Amino acid sequence: MKVEGSCHCGAITYEAEVDPEMSRICHCSDCQTMSGAPYRAIVVAKEEDFKILSGTPKIYVKTAESGNKRAQGFCGDCGTALFATSVGDGPKIYGLRLGAIKQRDQIRPTGQIWTASAQPWVNDLHDIPGFEKQS
Repeated sequence: MKVEGSCHCGAITYEAEVDPEMSRICHCSDCQTMSGAPYRAIVVAKEEDFKILSGTPKIYVKTAESGNKRAQGFCGDCGTALFATSVGDGPKIYGLRLGAIKQRDQIRPTGQIWTASAQPWVNDLHDIPGFEKQS
């Protein structure tokens, strides 16, 4: 599936070919902190299938609990998280942030990771009142 993505301000745009079946929700505490949300959703793209069309992402390298280093790509102007990938040589796999993809409504995550860190209420949202728009 071809997807198009961008940061909120539009300074960075990209396109990628992804497999919607390779979409995940991550509940790790790093993703919660870095996304400002209770979890982060991603879809995977191979290096050869990911192309930045405009702009240059700022990179922050974080060290995961496993000790692996992960490059976090985001817009230096508006702060939108765009992707994460490995650091160093070798083929890259990009975890594209679902929220920055225009076709996000067509990609339903097929798995969850780091569920031990999930917020206890995250799977039970049906009883929380909802409003179509902010009043």
